[in-house]
Amino acid sequence: MNRYPSKTAIKFWAEDDRPREKLLHHGRTHLSDSELLAILLGSGSRKASALELARTILHAYDGDLNQLAKANAKELMRFTGVGQVKAVTILAAVELGSRRKSKTDINEPIRGSSEVYERMRGRLADLGHEEFWVLFLNQSNRVIRERQISKGGITGTVADPRLIFKMALEDSACGLILVHNHPSLSLKPSQADIDLTKKLAEAAKNLDMRVLDHLIITQQSYASFADEGWL
Repeated sequence: MNRYPSKTAIKFWAEDDRPREKLLHHGRTHLSDSELLAILLGSGSRKASALELARTILHAYDGDLNQLAKANAKELMRFTGVGQVKAVTILAAVELGSRRKSKTDINEPIRGSSEVYERMRGRLADLGHEEFWVLFLNQSNRVIRERQISKGGITGTVADPRLIFKMALEDSACGLILVHNHPSLSLKPSQADIDLTKKLAEAAKNLDMRVLDHLIITQQSYASFADEGWL
């Protein structure tokens, strides 16, 4: 049974039914996804409260926050009651969450593929297009810098080896970890992925550098060239 008054302004609800007050009194973990989204929206439309609008939006994405994370401003603004400001607020919140997931202690060395995945999945897992990134590491395998090399379409992106090694020399990097995503959810490397990895690994040796790994990231998991013996 729905305990919220239909099409009634939130300010008239019982205090415990208001998402903002509920968060303040009970903590953020006690709120549902729709209640948290309603706080971001701030207000609804003439025909629906902020909470009802939040539920409508989530329902359109099958209640899946990962699907909502793929939305852009134009898509969100199709919902009645969502203008540019509300759409941008939602996108900003999604990006903050993604960045939080991707942050690791920059003073800690990279010890394995799982740490790279945890670091980068927030940037790449939810994208609807491919991006190619490189982590530039020092001699102790600590990350000097993360750089986006290219951004492509649904089925591929191009990475220029000359640009990658130019950046590596600028950062005085000793090691490189290649990372790109597959929106298709396939963890199988394409022949282009394999050829590029081999080409970069060979070129790195000539510059006293090493390509330590190449990760393919999807929304659900990842594949590591190093772990699989493909490198």
